[in-house]
Amino acid sequence: MSEVETRFLIDADACPVKDEIYRVAVRYGIAVKVVTNTWMRTPDHPSIELILVEKSRVLDVADDWIADESRPGDVVITADIPLAARCVERGARVVSHRGKEFTPESIGDALATRDLMADLREAGEFTGGPPPFSKRDRSQFLQTLDAIVHKVRKSRD
Repeated sequence: MSEVETRFLIDADACPVKDEIYRVAVRYGIAVKVVTNTWMRTPDHPSIELILVEKSRVLDVADDWIADESRPGDVVITADIPLAARCVERGARVVSHRGKEFTPESIGDALATRDLMADLREAGEFTGGPPPFSKRDRSQFLQTLDAIVHKVRKSRD
């Protein structure tokens, strides 16, 4: 059986850590798929590819592409919890841009919390949004991403 290469799959539309992902990918020689439904600038590097999914009335075309493409050994970067669940189910490692890793053990709680907050908002409760993205979040993301890369590589040795 041939070894599957690790790839970073980025849910790119609202991802504030793309530059950090690019740097880590280049350092470790990891291919990057930047998935979006609108054109965006990416570094001119052979391992970084912009995947431009067609705009559609269906909201989650980019999410569907990432979920369908994800596989064991991949690292998916997304804050979208339903997408994270789909990718975890397929065996990918998943991390949010704030550095929270979604695992088979934690994804159920994350989905339940997301659904509860959506129900509260629908009922008219003011739940507030997430706190502003901070330098600490960026640092936590980089630490988590680096740890995941090392775990994936170690699991293949």
